[in-house]
Amino acid sequence: MWPKKLIFIFLLLLSSLSIVRLFKLLWTSSIPAIPEHLPPHAPEKPRHDVDRPREDILSPKEHQLASNIIARRIPCNLLIFGYKPQFLGLATLNSQGTTVFLEDDPEKLRSGRSKGLRMYPFGNHEKARRAYELLQHARRRPACRPGAGTLRAPRCELALRGLPEVLYESGWDVVVIDGPSGDGPEAPGRMGAIYTAAVMARTGRSTDVLVHDTDRTIEKWYSWEFLCHENLASSKGKLWHFRIEGNSSSDRFCETAASPTQ
Repeated sequence: MWPKKLIFIFLLLLSSLSIVRLFKLLWTSSIPAIPEHLPPHAPEKPRHDVDRPREDILSPKEHQLASNIIARRIPCNLLIFGYKPQFLGLATLNSQGTTVFLEDDPEKLRSGRSKGLRMYPFGNHEKARRAYELLQHARRRPACRPGAGTLRAPRCELALRGLPEVLYESGWDVVVIDGPSGDGPEAPGRMGAIYTAAVMARTGRSTDVLVHDTDRTIEKWYSWEFLCHENLASSKGKLWHFRIEGNSSSDRFCETAASPTQ
């Protein structure tokens, strides 16, 4: 009899311990754990940073083409319409020459100048929506022909005005056109930049002119009209490279009209 009682008591103790452990487990699991260190509140990233459009940059092949052209001319006089961080490498490549940037964005002007670059503002751009009207104006006006007047006091509506004097004092070996933005009808267009570069190239020695974003109508029209198909030396992606021979006595930009807007 006695062994049976011991077995019964032993089983009763085990059951009691199991019930106690079960209640303890249920109690602790019902209370949420509190971390030792509460993380600081992380504010949500502003939407305008997410939605801000990315700047159209040169592809690796386009950048390589520009670098190769400049490398063949260094040390040289390099003029760049529009500033992008990518172009710092081009300025460094031409460190023994003269590099000048023209930029219409005040924020980019401050950024470039803080890096020690020679940067000048240029404005008074016609809106991109006037591109066709201005092209017809240039075809009708003798004052818009090469050699018809001076860029310092232009009579052609397409010519850029108010440029720094340094632009007229130097002959430019390489000109890169990647500004102003020209990314919409109301945005400042590149018509004046392309026309002015074409006039400058014909008044000096041989000049390499590079135009970016030639997949866009304005850049394509104006490149054919003033830089000319017969001067197209090479291209990569959306970057066209024209070689313009200077000191020409011709009153025409191109020997053959290639613009589709006639």
